[in-house]
Formats: sequence, C-alpha cells, structure tokens
Amino acid sequence: MGDIFTNLKRTFNSGNILAKLIYINVGLFVIIRLASVILMLFNLGGFPFLQYLQVPSSPELLLYRPWTIITYMFTHFDFLHILFNMLWLYWFGGLFLTFFSERQLGGLYLLGGIAGAVLFLVAYNIFPYFRTVAAYSYLMGASASVMAIVFAVSFYRKDLEIGLFLIGRIKLIYLALFTFVIDLLAITSTNAGGHIAHIGGALFGIWFAARIKEGKDLTAPMNRLLDWVVNLGKRKPKMRVTYKRPETDYEYNARKHRETVDLDAILDKLKRSGYESLSAEEKKKLFEASKK
Repeated sequence: MGDIFTNLKRTFNSGNILAKLIYINVGLFVIIRLASVILMLFNLGGFPFLQYLQVPSSPELLLYRPWTIITYMFTHFDFLHILFNMLWLYWFGGLFLTFFSERQLGGLYLLGGIAGAVLFLVAYNIFPYFRTVAAYSYLMGASASVMAIVFAVSFYRKDLEIGLFLIGRIKLIYLALFTFVIDLLAITSTNAGGHIAHIGGALFGIWFAARIKEGKDLTAPMNRLLDWVVNLGKRKPKMRVTYKRPETDYEYNARKHRETVDLDAILDKLKRSGYESLSAEEKKKLFEASKK
C-alpha cells in the first residue's frame, strides 16, 4: 500500500499542471465517495459535508465559507459528472498548452471557476425566478473552469479545427458557440446554476483571449498570488556580498615567496623521512603544487 501512495506521489510531482489538476479532481472525488459510503454504513444518511465544499448561492452563507469559491471547482459527486469534466479538461487543456504556459493554464482554471461562481451568485440573487431556491442552492464541479479553457483556445485561434466522431472536421469556435447557446437556453432548467456557471467561465475565457492578443495576461495577478501563498512562511536566504581587494605587487610577491619556502620545507622532509611522515596539510600542499 505504501508503494502505491509513493508511486502516486511521484507521478503527481513529475506531472505538468494539467495532470495535477486532474489528479486533484479525481482524488477529491474518491475521498468524497468513500466518506459517503462510510456514512451510509453507519446509517448517517445524506451528505452534509458536501455543503462545506460547494459554493452556496446565499451571500451571507458564503461569508462563513469563503473557501468554497475555490473548493467547489474541484468537487464532484456523480461519476458521469467528473468523467465528462475530466475528459474535456484533458482534451482542451492539452490543446491550451500548445499555445500557452502551464502557469497560464493553472491561473485560468482558477479564475474561470471564480468567474462562474460569481455569475451564479449574481444570477440567483437578482432574478426573481430563482428567489424560491436561492436560499438552499449550491454549485459544484469543474465545468466553469473547463469552459474558460475551451473558450480561451477557441477565441485565441478562431481558425483551429478539430475532428469530431460522425461529424468530421469542424472549427473549434463553432463547437464552443454551440455549447454556449445550449447553456444559455438551459438557464431555467433544473441545473440552472451549472449552466450559468458555464457561461461565466466561458465569458472569462473570451476575455482572456482578447487581452492576451493585446499583450495582457489576465492570469498574471493570480499566479503572483499563488507564488506568495506557496512561499508564505518560508524565510528567504540572506545574501551576503563580500568584496575582495586585488593584491598589490608587493603582496603577490610575498605570498609566492611564502609558498616556495613552505614547499621547499615539505620536499626536504619528504627526502629525509618519506611520504608517510607528511601531515595531511603538507600532503594537500604538495598535491596542489604538483597541479601547477
């Protein structure tokens, strides 16, 4: 068992940011499902702990659970939910990395997820349609983050084509726009929160692509924040700067004379008593002199 966890840790550490994101999502999914099985075995029905990982639509409740705006985008409970999210993340995340860096992928994943959560909160607290369910609605899943990545690639390279089963070659931007329309038409469905979050992530992805073409990276502030968090509490090594004054001609000649006198004394001792009689320091000086 120890070897399994060691191998998983080694694979996680050696993988790129895309692999790490998938590992985190799948790992948390397994933990959640195992916890739910244990609760059911003890007749503790329901999964109340999920609410501490999901984003609530209630702003007041969010104030008490601010971490959920990050944890929700790594949280899944249904197998098909995580399966399709991870497949999209794997395909389009790999495509994203052909044009952008790993740091930009990680930053966009987080910012796209945050954008989806913000739009979810705004919609559920502005539109009267959601008034009856706003107090007990929650959001989870990586979909908003994935949509940000999909739309960032699609609008950055509008001429990019992909092959789809039974359809053939199609421009990626058409696939992205098709999913956007589907989400727009489904914002009053039973999964309204998820579709609204998709739109939020997609809009952020479009914004990222537009700004990157202007030479502005929207993920840079997020990555600086992550660097600060990672390095928090780590003391930076103090750098000591010393300056060495060049030798004068007099000092150089004096040093060379001392070295010659010392070497002559070592050679005399070597002739009289042999190599074994030399001290460690004398052997070192003799060896260094032989290399010159």
